[in-house]
Amino acid sequence: MRSSRTPRQNDPAVLILTSLASAPRHGHALAADIEEFAGVRLGPGSLYGAITRLEERGLIEPLPAEDRRRPYRITPAGRAELATAVEDMDRVVTAASQRLGRTLPGLGLA
Repeated sequence: MRSSRTPRQNDPAVLILTSLASAPRHGHALAADIEEFAGVRLGPGSLYGAITRLEERGLIEPLPAEDRRRPYRITPAGRAELATAVEDMDRVVTAASQRLGRTLPGLGLA
């Protein structure tokens, strides 16, 4: 499901898929995890709008509600989409780093 555009690191869909790649989470837990690992605060509209779109595309799925919270988990299609997004972002980061004359940590690329 390759997108026609290169995903951005702060794209809500990429952030949500990244968070769910490690564990199922409900909306508030997603927002907290994303803020912790990415330093990005998603407002409720952005968060729940992206959740709805990801669910419609079959990239995440809801789990049974816990109290009033509905957790979500990433699907195999969501993992594949995230892997493609990471590859696309890696390609851009590598090109930018090379053009800036910077070394990528751990890769030895300049």
